[in-house]
Amino acid sequence: MEYVHTQKYDCLLFDLDDTLYPLSAGLAVGVLKNIKDYMAEKLGIDEEKIPELCNLLYKNYGTTMAGIRAIGYDFDYDEYHSFVHGRLPYENLKPDPVLRSLLLSLPIRKFIFTNADKIHAAKVLSKLGLEDCFEGMICFETLNPRVNKVSRVCDDEIFDIIGHFSRTNSTSELPKTPIVCKPSEDAIEKALNILNINPQTTLFFEDSVRNIQSGKRVGLDTVLVGKSHRCKGADYALESIHNLKEAIPELWEKVSVAAYKVVVETPVTA
Repeated sequence: MEYVHTQKYDCLLFDLDDTLYPLSAGLAVGVLKNIKDYMAEKLGIDEEKIPELCNLLYKNYGTTMAGIRAIGYDFDYDEYHSFVHGRLPYENLKPDPVLRSLLLSLPIRKFIFTNADKIHAAKVLSKLGLEDCFEGMICFETLNPRVNKVSRVCDDEIFDIIGHFSRTNSTSELPKTPIVCKPSEDAIEKALNILNINPQTTLFFEDSVRNIQSGKRVGLDTVLVGKSHRCKGADYALESIHNLKEAIPELWEKVSVAAYKVVVETPVTA
């Protein structure tokens, strides 16, 4: 009797921050503080306006960085990433042998997909001891390869997004951002094309509900990490990435099937 097996997923796409390590590590808090400091120190934005501005930019552009760029501020992307990530408490990240073992035991292609820059991503993976667990990575530079040229910005060139939302009858459109990043569906589709992977057979791991929902819209099956209950658009939910095998055991089916085929197909000799 012939045994036929079709594997549902042939690729796993993982977000990095607050997905491969818990939010409790404290890097997200550090990132937000450093972003606000950059806006005040480097861009000269009024500190009293920064909290509201950050909220509006994040909500409307996916990342604060993309929003800052959209409303008219020009800055060096590498300098921004160095400032925002360079002072993070990376010492809070420890090697994760449990996750490493899980990833290496999976007979499926694995990639990182992060909005962060490659230096930050490499440092996080190194701290976690996972740098050799992935076939490749999509990061900020992958999706935004253009040369960054900084020009002087005048106050009258800045779009007043706070004023825009304070006017209930405003009919003006928000300016577009030149930065490509999640949760933009274009960003996700671009990443899939670069990696040459099929969304129909790819499982997408994310801590962000917005990114999960964008991933679902482009055809990905999705896993919400850091929550015990699924949100709209999530096919699975993991309170911790360590719960991967218990929550989605079918990812390991290919291993068990291979072993089964060896047993049934080996001839019995007397």
